[in-house]
Amino acid sequence: MAEAEEQETGSLEESTDESEEEESEEEPKLKYERLSNGVTEILQKDAASCMTVHDKFLALGTHYGKVYLLDVQGNITQKFDVVQVFGLYSGEEFHETFDCPIKIIAVHPHFVRSSCKQFVTGGKKLLLFERSWMNRWKSAILHEGEGNIRSVKWRGHLIAWANNMGVKIFDIISKQRITNVPRDDISLRPDMYPCSLCWKDNVTLIIGWGTSVKICSVKERHASEMRDLPSRYVEIVSQFETEFYISGLAPLCDQLVVLSYVKEISEKTEREYCARPRLDIIQPLSETCEEISSDALTVRGFQENECRDYHLEYSEGESLFYIVSPRDVVVAKERDQDDHIDWLLEKKKYEEALMAAEISQKNIKRHKILDIGLAYINHLVEKGDYDIAARKCQKILGKNAALWEYEVYKFKEIGQLKAISPYLPRGDPVLKPLIYEMILHEFLESDYEGFATLIREWPGDLYNNSVIVQAVRDHLKKDSQNKTLLKTLAELYTYDKNYGNALEIYLTLRHKDVFQLIHKHNLFSSIKDKIVLLMDFDSEKAVDMLLDNEDKISIKKVVEELEDRPELQHVYLHKLFKRDHHKGQRYHEKQISLYAEYDRPNLLPFLRDSTHCPLEKALEICQQRNFVEETVYLLSRMGNSRSALKMIMEELHDVDKAIEFAKEQDDGELWEDLILYSIDKPPFITGLLNNIGTHVDPILLIHRIKEGMEIPNLRDSLVKILQDYNLQILLREGCKKILVADSLSLLKKMHRTQMKGVLVDEENICESCLSPILPSDAAKPFSVVVFHCRHMFHKECLPMPSMNSAAQFCNICSAKNRGPGSAILEMKK
Repeated sequence: MAEAEEQETGSLEESTDESEEEESEEEPKLKYERLSNGVTEILQKDAASCMTVHDKFLALGTHYGKVYLLDVQGNITQKFDVVQVFGLYSGEEFHETFDCPIKIIAVHPHFVRSSCKQFVTGGKKLLLFERSWMNRWKSAILHEGEGNIRSVKWRGHLIAWANNMGVKIFDIISKQRITNVPRDDISLRPDMYPCSLCWKDNVTLIIGWGTSVKICSVKERHASEMRDLPSRYVEIVSQFETEFYISGLAPLCDQLVVLSYVKEISEKTEREYCARPRLDIIQPLSETCEEISSDALTVRGFQENECRDYHLEYSEGESLFYIVSPRDVVVAKERDQDDHIDWLLEKKKYEEALMAAEISQKNIKRHKILDIGLAYINHLVEKGDYDIAARKCQKILGKNAALWEYEVYKFKEIGQLKAISPYLPRGDPVLKPLIYEMILHEFLESDYEGFATLIREWPGDLYNNSVIVQAVRDHLKKDSQNKTLLKTLAELYTYDKNYGNALEIYLTLRHKDVFQLIHKHNLFSSIKDKIVLLMDFDSEKAVDMLLDNEDKISIKKVVEELEDRPELQHVYLHKLFKRDHHKGQRYHEKQISLYAEYDRPNLLPFLRDSTHCPLEKALEICQQRNFVEETVYLLSRMGNSRSALKMIMEELHDVDKAIEFAKEQDDGELWEDLILYSIDKPPFITGLLNNIGTHVDPILLIHRIKEGMEIPNLRDSLVKILQDYNLQILLREGCKKILVADSLSLLKKMHRTQMKGVLVDEENICESCLSPILPSDAAKPFSVVVFHCRHMFHKECLPMPSMNSAAQFCNICSAKNRGPGSAILEMKK
């Protein structure tokens, strides 16, 4: 017997119909467990017939007329043999022996109150018992004559019961029956397919009978409609049919829990048989319903049960549902977050399970986020999703170094160290050096690029640097020219502060990081003999670095090192000259030859900007190389302008350049030489006529032109001269008009200013004697002179005007050429 019970209990946990829902991806809404302990003991000897639930207690009725009071674990707390009403937490009780069988009993919901000591019993008739003021119980018949009453539900002031004819509702306040809902399918025997009743709230009654469900709402009747009718009436707000026979109903928020009796036809024998009962959650609509979930329950002896053998009770406020059958009592509960996670794990939805656990970590009791995460990693590894599994390690393992090391060894066993390498912690926590070295060796054996990437990304203190250096050197013995390994070795030397070896490798590889390495670690003392290598690698960066660090590597040292490479020497000295014209003055003579050899376009700018260049040496070099422009510049700078002009005319044959040179020198003799040289050369005469109008009087040139000489574009040149002359006249006239207008405007402004009065009061003083300008005695005569500069004097304090000029001037402002200091006012009294 014990083995059979264990087997049946195990099958109940599956809860869903194997034939229909074994592969369903929809999560069940409820979970199930059997009531054991005392219930098992009772049902081994008797069969359950009904149950009611209140607070933390269950009352279980059996076929033999016994009633057992149980706790929520199924333990027996009390046993009754007669109909008895007693207080769970008080000493009051009522027991009575009836002359006919009692099918059902219902107690007032507020029975504990002294004013609500009422209950009803159902059999052939419905009896209401209530305690009178003398503490005696009296009974009253509420209804009879329509067969046995098998279901009674009391809510608030309303009692609903069902007999063979239909459902009635009685108002305990008005003492009136307010409705009668007739039975729909009269072909079903009411004793075999009894009615199921439940109150959703104080005014909503749900009726299930056969395959029909009705939702009834109790409403107040309007005063104008009363007459002889009850004050309340019932309206059916929803009615629909179900697929199976209803054995019980219970509310669940705005949904319904329905216990159904199922009959199916065997495919083999084609005979009807009793299938497992179903517990469905449905969403009622106005004329139909929507199934939310459906579970088939494997209760003991379900093959022999009928529709009347199943009952559904529920505990309000706790979402607990009790499925009662003759040999079994099953408790259904709403699934909590732990159950949700169980289902997700069962369906191998590990990521969703992990997310659900993180969101509800304060509410879950049976699961740990870390355990779910580890299971998720194992699942991904088993699927072969190594990269995803490695990435998830970051989030799941967090700062747990021991778990990290365990997972690394697990990845090593399956040959996937490369997958986890990008996600290893590098700071908090730090794993054992052996872990990092193991991964580096894995890459070194098969992937040089990946090895180099890890060396760049991982801090050098994560592993034993000398061990890795030796491993790289061993590999270089087999492939000494491998640039990836050489570069990585240089980085390892850098981590190990062996900068000399690192620098040597970088220079050999001509790697761009060589300059960064020198700057970062101040390796200037190590590169004094490697300047040529640096210049060969990148002369621009090398020169910039050398010039930025003159205090560490002197200009003299650099020039000496580059002595055998004059082209590099020129690059260095040229940039030095650009930065500062005076720093490398001792090398300016040398630079003349370097510019002439390697950079002639910059020779002339150098000669112009340098004040330390020996002109004779420069002239000699330029003449040797026949650098005309540079020679012309040097000759003019040395004061030999005539030779320079002659060279322009004879060597370059460029009249425009000759004219430009003459303009720069602004020397009349040069212009004379230029005219004499050009007088027999018509193209030169044209050039002079077009350009010398503002420097030399064109008449001097025109008078010297021989008669009969044909000059190209002479007319145009003369027209241009005349136009230039007219333009000059117009400019002068325009300037004159502007000057006259401005002078007149300023004169008027000065006149207006001088016409304004000047305030003289007791606070003003004489600028000469420093006494008040006005006498203290107003009757006394005085004479005051006020200048436009606002300086004031007593007339007697001013010097007498000279014989040459009768005008008086302010002594203080006389140095300003009489401007504002001329007298403007003389006051006398």
